[in-house]
This record gives sequence, C-alpha cells and structure tokens, in this order.
Amino acid sequence: MDYPDFSLEDRALSKGATRIAGVDEVGRGPLAGPVTAAAVILDPTRIPAGLNDSKKLSAKKREAIAKEIWATAQVSVAHATVEEIDEINILRASHLAMERAVAALDPAPDYLLIDGNLIPRDLMLTSEAVVKGDGKSVSIAAASVVAKIARDDIMMDLAQQFPGYGWDTNAGYPSKSHKAALQNLGVTPHHRRSFKPVHNILYQG
Repeated sequence: MDYPDFSLEDRALSKGATRIAGVDEVGRGPLAGPVTAAAVILDPTRIPAGLNDSKKLSAKKREAIAKEIWATAQVSVAHATVEEIDEINILRASHLAMERAVAALDPAPDYLLIDGNLIPRDLMLTSEAVVKGDGKSVSIAAASVVAKIARDDIMMDLAQQFPGYGWDTNAGYPSKSHKAALQNLGVTPHHRRSFKPVHNILYQG
C-alpha cells in the first residue's frame, strides 16, 4: 500500500513556511447530517505510524491514529449545518467548514495543503490544492482521519435520536436501507432537502 509522506510539507518549508496545516472535509455525499472539516498542523517529529487516508484504515486503526493526532498535533474541527448546505449548496458548505476549521487554529498556520482541486474562496493564506491529497500528504491524511471520526460520532448520536435510518452504520450516506427508511419513515430535520432523493420524497405529487 502506498502511504502519504511529508514531501509536500518539506517543499513548503523550503519556501519559508513554518506552520503548515493539512485541510480535508468529509460528508459531501450523505443525504443527512452536517459536512465536517478538519485542519491539522502535525509535529514533524511525531507523525503517527501507519497514518493514511481515512478510507484506507480500519475503524479501529482510525480511532487509534486519531487519538495520537489529537495528542501530538494542533487540531481543529468545524462543520457546516444541513441548513447551510441547503442554502448555499454542498460544495460551498464544505468550503465554509474548511474555512472555519482553519480559522480556529491558534496560532494560525502560514501555509495550507487542501485536499481537492479547489481552494475555498475566503481563505486568505498561501494555499495549495492537492488532488487526492489524503493519499499524498500526511497532514491532509491526518485531517481526513480527524474529520471522519468527528462526523461519524455526530451521526451515531443522531442515530439514537432518529432510529431506523441506520446512520450509526451508513453515516447518512444513501445506502439502500437508508433510502428505504426515507420512503417508509419520512424526512427528518437532519436530512438535506436540496439533495434529490430527499427533495423527491418531500415533493412527490
């Protein structure tokens, strides 16, 4: 398996950056719940062993690595709500969550490595967009792990309040059972009304 490394961070350091944050978001595809972003400034001397893109790690490994990241790095997590997603669209909302996560880092970073091909428009710091960044940069991978666990925890809490949708296992993604529950149980306040499967149920003739 290929692992992300510190080479993008080293390049930024060689250009004079001193505090490099990796930024990633999770939750663009689900039909329910917020979109969550994390920003992480790793200590280069204490990078967790086995750190990788959160999608390539088992749940147990992810939990262990997340604990290590929180213990050794500077971390912030932020969200954009379902209401914001419906109001400004999911791409803009995911960027808003990223902007909030970066703004919450104190002291502030001076260079950002951002997963994806777009830089959120309100980030005023020197930034580099990295396509599939969670597989290339350890800082982005760390952000992906932290964001995923933070969002999964929210969805598990919501699953207790709204049983039947399987959010504790599908995290709000449009699984077959989640779509069936939408049909049978209806739309909750945590569903994204601008997403087609939800919209269609609300407005079916």
